[in-house]
Amino acid sequence: MDVVVGTAGHIDHGKTALVKALTGTDTDRLPEEKKRGITIDLGFAEMEHGGVHFGFVDVPGHERFVKNMLAGASGVDVVLLAVAADEGVMPQTREHFEICRLLGVRTGIVAVTKADLADEETIDIVKAEIADVVEGSFLETADVIPVSIRTGIGLEALKDGLARAAEKVPDRNDRLVSRLPVDRVFTKKGFGTVVTGTLASGSPAEGGELDLLPEGRVVRIRSIQSHGRSVKKAVSGNRTAINLAGLDHTEVSRGMLLAEKGVFRPTQAFDARIEVLSNTEKPVRSRQRVRVHVGSAELLARLAVLNDTGEIDPGKSGFVQFRFESPVTAIFGDRFIVRSYSPQVTIAGGTVLDSFPDRHRKKNIAHVIHFLKTLSGSAEDPAELLKNFVAGSGLNGIDFAELRARTGWNENVLNTA
Repeated sequence: MDVVVGTAGHIDHGKTALVKALTGTDTDRLPEEKKRGITIDLGFAEMEHGGVHFGFVDVPGHERFVKNMLAGASGVDVVLLAVAADEGVMPQTREHFEICRLLGVRTGIVAVTKADLADEETIDIVKAEIADVVEGSFLETADVIPVSIRTGIGLEALKDGLARAAEKVPDRNDRLVSRLPVDRVFTKKGFGTVVTGTLASGSPAEGGELDLLPEGRVVRIRSIQSHGRSVKKAVSGNRTAINLAGLDHTEVSRGMLLAEKGVFRPTQAFDARIEVLSNTEKPVRSRQRVRVHVGSAELLARLAVLNDTGEIDPGKSGFVQFRFESPVTAIFGDRFIVRSYSPQVTIAGGTVLDSFPDRHRKKNIAHVIHFLKTLSGSAEDPAELLKNFVAGSGLNGIDFAELRARTGWNENVLNTA
């Protein structure tokens, strides 16, 4: 079994040190990270325990680097939330937790790090703070384990807890074609350009071709590695490295998408349902400029709130249309995070419903909302979803190419739906 674990938590709460203690790998690879003693970009490590192969994505905790954290968070199966015993819950503890919740992570574990620096009473207080933050969420019943990398206390218990969390990871969606959001690009002597990411769906194979989006360029797979091992075919949900033939590393960057050839096309807008965080200071309003993080990409957009008031209050949900300043590739069901333009703070998250919407007029809002509600309500039933797309989106008959671009479904699903 292969599981991707993403760290989360405030700066200097010991995420990177904890991953090193568990895996033996120092995920801080940049000279600036070594010099400053803080994690700036994504880092990666591996561990085998309890019959599970864990791929770790270690993320920066500083508020200035949340966008880097988001680039690696979208493919996470299990979250490892670190909270320091000597500081307790801090601002990035809360923000990282909310990001994981909004992205639909289903399971996780909490490590109370630096346990050697606090007495039992202090650790109990920190546990109570954690319980308050995660109440009613996917982490409400998660193991909370005090650990110390200096003394080794709790490390074996943490490994066992990760194995238990892995058992709760739901099966990957096998309806979708191959998609790999690119979160890292580098060159390797004798190989050339290598891109990495968590394979969101599908199973690209050595020698095959993929579209590089949003450019639409066709690229060929020279070789594939998964968790450090050479493989002929990648498996959905795994950390994956793809060596691309005939492509310079300057021609691909984080935020791009490798996808099955001929299925997707970029869009400049999508309709979605969003949840505004309860601690957001202001309502989300029409014409507000925001940063949208989908897959490994960060994009600027204006949003249009699809209701009579033109705003959604903190703690509430509603339907919106995002109009992007650059192309994005997204399909029905994709999760995303919304951050304010300035200052950069997480304010909402949501789910893509319609990737190719019209520009809505006020007189049609009631019809649009009804359509989006029907899509949202049929997410688990391909046949019902297909029917609703055809009935409500203005498509002229069942156009398989159009439906695949909107849903990412493979041909078997479309043929049986």
